[in-house]
Amino acid sequence: MIVDCGIYRDGHRTEGPRDFSDALAEARTAGGFVWMGLHEPSAEEFDLVSAEFGLHPLAVEDALKAHQRPKMEIYDDSLFVVLKPVMYEPRSDVVSTGEIMIFLGDSFVVTVRHGDGVGLSVVRSRLEREPEMLGKGPTAVLYAIADSVVDHYLDVATELQTDLEELEAEVFSPDRGGSRHTASRIYGFKRQITEFRRATGPLALPMSRLGGTAQSAFATAVPFVDDKARPFFRDVSDHLTRVNESVESLDRLVSDILSAHLAQTSVQQNDDMRKISAWAAMAAIPTMIAGIYGMNFEHMPELHWIWAYPAVIALMAALEVLLYRLFKRRGWL
Repeated sequence: MIVDCGIYRDGHRTEGPRDFSDALAEARTAGGFVWMGLHEPSAEEFDLVSAEFGLHPLAVEDALKAHQRPKMEIYDDSLFVVLKPVMYEPRSDVVSTGEIMIFLGDSFVVTVRHGDGVGLSVVRSRLEREPEMLGKGPTAVLYAIADSVVDHYLDVATELQTDLEELEAEVFSPDRGGSRHTASRIYGFKRQITEFRRATGPLALPMSRLGGTAQSAFATAVPFVDDKARPFFRDVSDHLTRVNESVESLDRLVSDILSAHLAQTSVQQNDDMRKISAWAAMAAIPTMIAGIYGMNFEHMPELHWIWAYPAVIALMAALEVLLYRLFKRRGWL
């Protein structure tokens, strides 16, 4: 559905026709631009928009189906950018992603949002309070959305870092509280970080191209984007680089936590086996002695001695105490 449609001229929102086709015509005549926001539009709704704004059918197909990687594609009449905002729920340790598709033309911006994450109303409101920035045209909208998405990446990375530090403390805690479910939590974090990387990693090249810092093959100016905005996109690219470095650091950290947990589990199993072996050895001594005296031979030493029974019991007890002290000294018990 259409969330909002506004006409902007000289950095200010102006009243105009409610019909978006008339609004686009007025914006082109008056030198402004139209910003239309949609949320999970149907094919019928978007057909009307794409026909009026002249959007490329391949980009339209991507915008309708969603589930796209972050990317930037250049068409004859528009620029198509895909961003993946990330949300993190600390209570459930779940990273979820949405999608924002941005169509940028000479006098229009069409944003298509998928998912239940934070909408673009906050970005629109902030831009409307900054007429100098909004006066840069559609480029300002693309920058503001990209900057908002990437800044939220930093917040998510910080929250993940905090939760991983808590998980690390849990792994190394003396009481090993919750260790039965620790491995599954670690693998869960591994999956969430992988999902996070899918949103941030592929975005590096589009931001580099917009900032003019890409390799020579991609260093040409991007159409429909003001060259004077390159420093702003370089700033976004720098923040994204920090995010990607944080994601790599988080991935290494969770791998180290998993290795430490597995090592601790192995050590614990070895300790348990030593204890079992010690108790088995202690049980074997009296069993052996009792087995010997349980054999039905007539002529056995001390068989008819009156103190034989208590002597054997005392011998068993003495050997048990000796073995216990020996295993205890060596840390087996």
